[in-house]
Amino acid sequence: MNNIQQNCIKVILTAKDSEHFLTENGTIPLTDKSIRSESANYIELDTSKTFQLIEGFGGAFTEAGAYALSQLSPEQRQKIIEAYFDDDIGIGYTLCRTHINSCDFSLSNYSYDDTPDDYELKNFSIDHDKKLLTPFIKDAMQISNTGFKLFASPWSPPAWMKTNSQMNNGGKLKPQCRDVWALYFAKYIKAYMQAGIPIWAITVQNEPDAVQRWDSCIYSNSEERDFLKFYLGPKFAEQGLPHIKIIIWDHNKDILVERIATILSDRQAAKYVWGIGFHWYAGTFFENLAKVHNFFPDKHLIATEGCREGGVKPGNWQTGETYGHAIIGDLNNWAVGWVDWNMVLDETGGPNHANNFCDAPIIADTKNNKINFHSSYYYLGHFSKYIRPGAVRIKCLTNSDKLETTAFQNPNGIIAAVVMNRTDEQIDFTLNVKTSSAKLISPPHSIQTLLINP
Repeated sequence: MNNIQQNCIKVILTAKDSEHFLTENGTIPLTDKSIRSESANYIELDTSKTFQLIEGFGGAFTEAGAYALSQLSPEQRQKIIEAYFDDDIGIGYTLCRTHINSCDFSLSNYSYDDTPDDYELKNFSIDHDKKLLTPFIKDAMQISNTGFKLFASPWSPPAWMKTNSQMNNGGKLKPQCRDVWALYFAKYIKAYMQAGIPIWAITVQNEPDAVQRWDSCIYSNSEERDFLKFYLGPKFAEQGLPHIKIIIWDHNKDILVERIATILSDRQAAKYVWGIGFHWYAGTFFENLAKVHNFFPDKHLIATEGCREGGVKPGNWQTGETYGHAIIGDLNNWAVGWVDWNMVLDETGGPNHANNFCDAPIIADTKNNKINFHSSYYYLGHFSKYIRPGAVRIKCLTNSDKLETTAFQNPNGIIAAVVMNRTDEQIDFTLNVKTSSAKLISPPHSIQTLLINP
């Protein structure tokens, strides 16, 4: 990104029914004249109007993904990790997620302490994760050029801490287990640190409003607030972990505003909150992100999970466009990061101990030792590879209802503007930057990242 000539635009293109997949597609000079006609399509960038700073983009390390990788040859496994974490030959992930205890994309239910009533957590151990999961994370750390931040989410406490005495099918945290569950988080963070994996942040609970047939745990608005306020926040301070970021909600955007208001309107709870995590499964609800930002501008909005459900969808271009639409909309409404669900799954869309099979940007064909890249991989790469941590969103306007756009200025000064076209037609447009402009083309069903050295 540093080798772009001044007053030039480098075009990176991915397009349906073409040979372009994150392909450099030429360099276009900016002319010393602004062209703006209401009768023609234009995109206008203004670096003087700035918004949020970016933390990063990435995906989730799961036991299922680690297992799928273990079924490939070492060479193929390496290619997949490089495809995500190498800044040059891959898409340079910088913000990732993993699970505390098992999730549905684990081989089975497990926790780090299954000893009933072990309130001192004397039998706590992350040895289970050391078989598959932590080697996956550490290999990514080795390959990553710039490093990545990692946050962790629990799907369920151990069964003995829950009202339904199992990790699956919802249930709640027993009131008498709130303190030990807070200690459990601290033990997890310290154990991972000792294993050489620093944890940057945690979410309080994955999808706390959903009773799932797999690992799940329900919190009401007030229950999440009180666990954070009286147990988790103070426990992190007591355990020497006040620097660990805490992310609340970690669920869909449809009821985001009401849910967040309960927690953040309580000053004693709000002081522990760094950010608000959200998923995409109930719909886009971009306006709810804007509302939350307007109400609580000091808190960070971050997309913590999204995927196409219902198994593997090979050759589906709409998957990539679904990602592109969601990411652009979230970024334009104050998201500071965007994290995909499983980075890699096997040819079934698993393994998944609850048979909740899903798609992933990379599918490991474990039967034939092959790698299949889906459209979502390339669409994600248009953001993660070119919009780097510390980039600031800049004003980006278009008069076209057929082009979806967002733009950022990186710490090195390079502007990365993403332009997506989900229509069946080619769209000609003019890009205006300050007093300069260039004429460009957006092919049908394409996404472009325009790298600009203004």
